[in-house]
Amino acid sequence: MSSRIEQIIEEIEEYIDSCKPQTLSKANIIVNKEEIEELLRELRMKTPEEIRRYQKILANKDAILADAQAKAEALIKEANIHTSELINEHEIMQQAYIHANEVVEAAAQQAQQIVDNATIDANNIRMGAMQYTDDMLGNLENIIQSAISNYAAKYESLIASLQNCYDIVSANRSELAPTISGEGAEGQEA
Repeated sequence: MSSRIEQIIEEIEEYIDSCKPQTLSKANIIVNKEEIEELLRELRMKTPEEIRRYQKILANKDAILADAQAKAEALIKEANIHTSELINEHEIMQQAYIHANEVVEAAAQQAQQIVDNATIDANNIRMGAMQYTDDMLGNLENIIQSAISNYAAKYESLIASLQNCYDIVSANRSELAPTISGEGAEGQEA
């Protein structure tokens, strides 16, 4: 199940793939600014929503830890009660003490294992969320960089074209200038 952010990125990629190539260029495309801006706006709106979703997952870490702590305390309390009952019985006092210590040790180990597992799970979820967010931002960064490069190349191409036209017009005027001044001098002599 992919997230809405991944779907939007796929839509942006599909949109870019469907754009017409720029005349006389295989690398540049013509992009409808409104459409790409709408997709980027939607991506910006969905990113905080995805982050909130991952924060809820991280928030569950505390609930898992609290549950593990409660279970551990219940086990320890139960072991302590059991120990007290056994101690009260004089005939089996030694056996009760040994058994109680084993129960307490087992409960402490089980509680520690639950806490360790919950911490590892929470850290894995947090790292996964951070990695996912970084991947999404990296993809967005690449898309924006590509758009900047495309527009920069188009701008440079336009300036070069305009400069070429300017040079041709200037050269044509220079060629006409001696002829125009020469005709003016002949007309004054007649």
